Amino acid sequence: MKILSSPVQLEHRPLKVMLRGELVTPFESAERLDVLTSGLARDGHELEVPPDCALDPVFGVHDQSYIDFLRRAYGEWRKLPDASPEVRPNTHHYREAFRPGQPAGRPSAASIVGQAGWFVSDLNCAIGEGTWSAVEASVRCAIHGATRILDGEASIYAACRPPGHHAYRDQAAGFCFLNNAAVAADMLAASYGRVAVIDFDTHHGDGTQSIFYDRSDVFFGSVHTDPSSYYPFYIGHADEQGTGEGEGFNLNIPLSPGTDDSGFVEACAALAKAVVAKGCKALVLSVGWDAHGGDPLSVLKVTDDGYGRIGELFGKLGLPTLIVQEGGYSLDVISTAPGRFLSAFCSSHAL
Repeated sequence: MKILSSPVQLEHRPLKVMLRGELVTPFESAERLDVLTSGLARDGHELEVPPDCALDPVFGVHDQSYIDFLRRAYGEWRKLPDASPEVRPNTHHYREAFRPGQPAGRPSAASIVGQAGWFVSDLNCAIGEGTWSAVEASVRCAIHGATRILDGEASIYAACRPPGHHAYRDQAAGFCFLNNAAVAADMLAASYGRVAVIDFDTHHGDGTQSIFYDRSDVFFGSVHTDPSSYYPFYIGHADEQGTGEGEGFNLNIPLSPGTDDSGFVEACAALAKAVVAKGCKALVLSVGWDAHGGDPLSVLKVTDDGYGRIGELFGKLGLPTLIVQEGGYSLDVISTAPGRFLSAFCSSHAL
């Protein structure tokens, strides 16, 4: 399989993120991309650097004002007296708040501190000197991957880094800035009529769900750790089924901590069945390796064997498939689990 990756994605090198009240060294490191691509190349998959392309598809799912912020945030931040070496918000606005007689609104572009609090939802999305370049390169992997699927390629892997499934239409969250899978799915839906985004990761793809929650042309399904006491906490519950035209086109399968291969694979099988039932003509897989029992952020117990079974399961759907990289923070796991998944997927996938 072709693996799309760019060395520019390594330029995002956050210094600190927040974990349980402490600023710590980020789990989402540049090294994880090197380990991922090296492992897949060792398994015989072909690495390819995607060409430069226009970012027009990004605006199908993200607001222009948010993109403008990401482009200029670091430069404006560094103009502040005594500014930290990377952008981290120190205030967050309640978006439904308003002043009597006046609508709520985002801060002026003249206030980078105010805008940081508006457009960045947590302290896990530090913006440094190379962040925008890496984010741009990451989403270009997804755009090029979707383009290749539209041109007739059966399957392709977009090794996107930073990841994207926590990114909302106008807000960064959980290591994510642009929603790579959502951008690709929006592109594919315009041609295929209805596509599926299936997210299997220890964390719910809350940003992706939010973007498509009122749409019927994109079915979103996710298996993840129960968010009642786990990130992202506020979204990802089983009763969230879509709204308006999108009612019935959202399926969440939250799992209890300690769930192993049997429960995780069973949930993926239910999602695969739903893809068929909804009549989806193409598939975007948001793949996370952090449900593995060896991942530092996981409370699930998935194994390499489990990922192999999942690869076979989704390969057998026989749909044009774009695989988009999301989570996975153990370098040992990343060096083996993706290979097991792709081997099984490629062996079973036939259009």
